[in-house]
Amino acid sequence: MNNRADPVPIGGSWPPPVLDPAGPFSEPVTTLAWALLIGGAVVLLVVLAALGIALFGSARLKARLGGEKAIWIGGFAFPAVVLTGLLIWGLMLTSSLSATRIAGDEMRVRIVGEMWWWRVHYLDGDGREMLRDANELHIPVGRPVLLELDAADVIHSFWVPRLGGKMDMIPGRTNRLLIQADRPGVYKGQCAEYCGGPHALMGFVVIAHAPEDFARWQASRTPAAAAGGRGLDLFLSSGCAACHTIRGTPANGLAGPDLTHVGSRHTLGAGILPNNPGTMAGWIADSQAIKPGNRMPAYRQFDGAELRAIGDYLAALK
Repeated sequence: MNNRADPVPIGGSWPPPVLDPAGPFSEPVTTLAWALLIGGAVVLLVVLAALGIALFGSARLKARLGGEKAIWIGGFAFPAVVLTGLLIWGLMLTSSLSATRIAGDEMRVRIVGEMWWWRVHYLDGDGREMLRDANELHIPVGRPVLLELDAADVIHSFWVPRLGGKMDMIPGRTNRLLIQADRPGVYKGQCAEYCGGPHALMGFVVIAHAPEDFARWQASRTPAAAAGGRGLDLFLSSGCAACHTIRGTPANGLAGPDLTHVGSRHTLGAGILPNNPGTMAGWIADSQAIKPGNRMPAYRQFDGAELRAIGDYLAALK
């Protein structure tokens, strides 16, 4: 079974669209954004009209514009009423985005921001880890997903614009955010808080499946059983196992992403490359040329045949 099959391809625009909601937790953000854009445009027009009167209006209009009553109404009362109302409405509109408690019917996932990638831990109803992955999240359509957001090093910010709001990830603190997809697809995200180095290349992918497809995906998440051969031997002998885990092999490193099912992922390098043996080999050979400043060293000691062997082995880890 091809676990990467999806009705929406990984290609498309980047950064992800921010005013195209695809779920109930992104719609309030879009509504608020349009209200602010339209309100800002109206205020700009009013200011331009006042400027036009001040520069080119008649003496009577200039006197009225600069009068005490106009200043009190336009400079104090109107902004106070509008901004207070906007604040209250905005807080009410977006109150459902962050979760202050666990209702019990959500799918639960813990996501940890790293420099510059994402750990993904799928949890059961009691908060115990069931599955570990990296840089992408699989969810069922129509079900709310409770994200428990942590940071391992510096402040990051999780944002998948079409599925929910934006939430900071702060070391030593867990923030909660709700997302939901109303239709199957591949939804792109981005770290939205500058975290140094290749921050702009710290992407994320959410794959929303129909419920029956999601159940099949879950059932396929047993340790990969790809034959080892030369690719695995090179992986283990070159030090890759010190940073990466491949369950079912001696590789048990924790510093980098878990690679147990890396062949089934849509992207490499935290959302910046399509995943295939060629890009895998290029990433291994010199990831610093692709994502400068990331924490994976370049492996220039491998020749082309060795890179293909490792790339083919990792691509087979479905």
